[in-house]
Amino acid sequence: MRKVTYMTKGTCSQVIEVTGHDGRIVSVQFYGGCHGNLQGVSRLVEGMRYEEVIERLDGISCNGKPTSCPDQLCRAIEQLMVEE
Repeated sequence: MRKVTYMTKGTCSQVIEVTGHDGRIVSVQFYGGCHGNLQGVSRLVEGMRYEEVIERLDGISCNGKPTSCPDQLCRAIEQLMVEE
C-alpha cells in the first residue's frame, strides 16, 4: 500500500491524501473545501482503478477556474502512480 500527500493548486481544498494499492484507490481524504461533496467524491472513487478515476474526473473546472477538487485528485493519483 502506498500513500501520497498532495498539496493542491487553485482549489478550496488545500491537501489531498490518497492511499492506493495494486492500481486501485483504497482511500481519499480532502482537507478543506466543501466537506460533504468531497466526502461523496472520496467514497465514490474508493475501489476504482486509477485510470478510471482520471478518465472520469480529469479536466473538471470549478466556478470558472481551470481546475477543481476532482481535477486535483487526478493530479494526486498521477503522483501516486509514479511513486507506486
